[in-house]
Amino acid sequence: MAWTFEKIAGPFAGPTGGLAWDGSGMLFSALDEGRILRYAPQTGDVGVFRRYTNRTNGLAFDAHGALYGCQELSRRVVRFNEDGSISATGQLIDGRYHNQPTSLAIDSRSQIWFSDPWSERRAAGPQLFPPLEHASVLRLELDVLRKLWNVRRMTYDTAAPRALALSADEATLYVAETDNRPQGRRELRAYPVLSDGTLGAYTLLHSFGHDHRGEHRGIEGLCFDRHGNIVAVAGWRRAGPGPLVYVFAPSGAVIESHPFPADAPMSCAFGGEDRGSLYVTTAGGELWRTKR
Repeated sequence: MAWTFEKIAGPFAGPTGGLAWDGSGMLFSALDEGRILRYAPQTGDVGVFRRYTNRTNGLAFDAHGALYGCQELSRRVVRFNEDGSISATGQLIDGRYHNQPTSLAIDSRSQIWFSDPWSERRAAGPQLFPPLEHASVLRLELDVLRKLWNVRRMTYDTAAPRALALSADEATLYVAETDNRPQGRRELRAYPVLSDGTLGAYTLLHSFGHDHRGEHRGIEGLCFDRHGNIVAVAGWRRAGPGPLVYVFAPSGAVIESHPFPADAPMSCAFGGEDRGSLYVTTAGGELWRTKR
């Protein structure tokens, strides 16, 4: 069955990013505007949830309802407190600033898994500090007694991790390796989470192959549908077919794919009644929605 998409908000200045369902509305970021917005499906209204967010991309709630986001320009993951303040988490790994966090997932222990690629986009504060020699998936772990966040490196085989998602049983971490350079890898990987909390060797679920002309784009956003299947949004540039929304089985088999009507989808998340509506943000600064 074909999916029908409708544009419900935008365009805003610059791309829209990170999505998080708060129980009755969808939060999303207007990255270049430095704002987190909220779409209310009951009325169709879009309101400002937070201002001055310094290009916050990925968004996620923890099990206690606290909202966290990836501040790309500040090179940090932050907590957005209910009183309007922001609390920073750990920024240093082995005594150095990590790169520019993009996407995150929070497990039942409130550990924050996040992708940490590097971008040539100028950071607001710690730009003076050089990038790490690696671009990895990292994990923030809270030392409750000391009230300090520790940053732990989780992957040693990624060059451009982008989107990530943690399975409901927290046994598998799905990572989109999205290096859109001509020789870069554009893959969907599944890493088993081992009993000691580390990651095992990944299983390659899907590869888009190399793109010597630089016209393809790999996966930018990942989420899960109500059946536990992996939903991914991937865009193309000027040549070939348009952007697609993929539905993968946990094994990596492509169950279905659907054309997406706008250029360069960026993030995806389910919301609405029974989480039945798929929301997608775009590089063109829009918010789209469909019902399955």
